[in-house]
Amino acid sequence: MTHSIRGIDHIGITVPDIQAATAFLSVALGAELIYESVGLEDESPDEQAQQKTLNLVPGTVVKAVRMLKLHHGPGIELFQMQGPSQREPLRPNDFGLQHFAVYSDDVDAALARFSDAGGEVFTQPQPLGFPTEVGDGNVFCYGRTPWGTIIEFISTPSPMPYEQETPLRRWKPC
Repeated sequence: MTHSIRGIDHIGITVPDIQAATAFLSVALGAELIYESVGLEDESPDEQAQQKTLNLVPGTVVKAVRMLKLHHGPGIELFQMQGPSQREPLRPNDFGLQHFAVYSDDVDAALARFSDAGGEVFTQPQPLGFPTEVGDGNVFCYGRTPWGTIIEFISTPSPMPYEQETPLRRWKPC
């Protein structure tokens, strides 16, 4: 069977200040700016087309769009928009995309970098607790960016019990 989906290409995040978000992600996660689709000084793209394409609230203006890359994994597309009814970011108990996870071989170092950049780390790294995921050194921890997006940091150096039940495997960066 041919699969039409190969994997996640990028995630999109709307931020209040694209310059600050780019700087934060660069310091916190080592993200690099690949290109800018819409610059802060550019004229806003066709508002009606953007509203239809992205299902935006009428009157929303796309101020800037940038594509960043992580060392391994999907890209991060940042949007800065101005609209009549913007809300606070979702919390994990709200419906919708609640977080994205980044893999790290050294979660403590990644969390220190994240915190030093201005991110809020919720707890110390915790052992993965689901019975399907436990293993020596398998840990996770959540944090929040300055604008409210939740990021999980995860490391799974040991095999997981689910691997005994199926030939399918979770994706892990090279």
